[in-house]
Amino acid sequence: MKILITGGAGFIASHLADSLLEDGFTVFGLDNYNDYYDPSLKAKRVEYFGHEVHEVDLKDFDALDEAFQWIRPDIVIHLAARAGVRDSFGKEAIYHNDNILGTQNLIEVCKMYGVYKVIYASTSSVYGGTPLPSTGWTEDEVTGHQLNAYAYTKYTNECQFKISGLNNVGLRFFTVYGPWGRPDMALFQFTDSIVRGESIEAFNYGDMKRDFTYVGDIVNGIKIVLLNDDIPSGEIYNIGRGKQVELMDFIKCISNELGREANVILAPRHPADTLETWADTYKLRELGYKPKVNIEQGVESFIKWYKDYYGVN
Repeated sequence: MKILITGGAGFIASHLADSLLEDGFTVFGLDNYNDYYDPSLKAKRVEYFGHEVHEVDLKDFDALDEAFQWIRPDIVIHLAARAGVRDSFGKEAIYHNDNILGTQNLIEVCKMYGVYKVIYASTSSVYGGTPLPSTGWTEDEVTGHQLNAYAYTKYTNECQFKISGLNNVGLRFFTVYGPWGRPDMALFQFTDSIVRGESIEAFNYGDMKRDFTYVGDIVNGIKIVLLNDDIPSGEIYNIGRGKQVELMDFIKCISNELGREANVILAPRHPADTLETWADTYKLRELGYKPKVNIEQGVESFIKWYKDYYGVN
């Protein structure tokens, strides 16, 4: 079975490709290597994990068509997107072009080449300002109260696939972290700042909560959906740890693992931020999903990688 992963040099995609190759699948990746963050990190991921990634921008329909002509994938896992909640603030046109137009091109090409199934990444950010129930958000509770351009484009992606006519399944990722992670994510930024002796900004004066999900658990969840042919087309699943972590506890966990003090500056809320996230994962757990890595284990794993990658003692 041939599997094509868009955003193939990305954080989640690289871990996923590694796991699928170990399972005996034929895996190809496409990536535009944009400069949202250092492209050299993407290149080093590909070198480390050893998967095959070709430079293609989804906005270039002809290049995408050409890639499909020779790959002929059975399944597409669509992880490509211009990421970044705060970075998207005020950059609506850029995010619209990358995430909505690029996704529509992918949908059209998947239909042209008879792709059997598309699994696509959405995000917890689509819940935005939706009131949080006492057990976390369920999949039917998206209200259209997205707070930033990134969230809006990902919610639009869900609508695009819903009417696409393709056999598709969506996964709403909740704050994914782990080795080889993105430099714009909190764990990477906080670790970097503590190591450099720089201050950390804790928005909303530190009063925030996140459902942090280890990348290995995310990969296992994707594979559950990949291997299950009984899932009706159009289904969407939350994929998170299912537990909240206070922002200040998260910073303390990083500080303890590094053995260094964190200089925290309490800052006002950023207008693009959701104050807390929490996944109700009942639907995916019914398919066998069971996250295994707690926050202490996950932070330890990331920091070990960070120290090795940057040569930090």
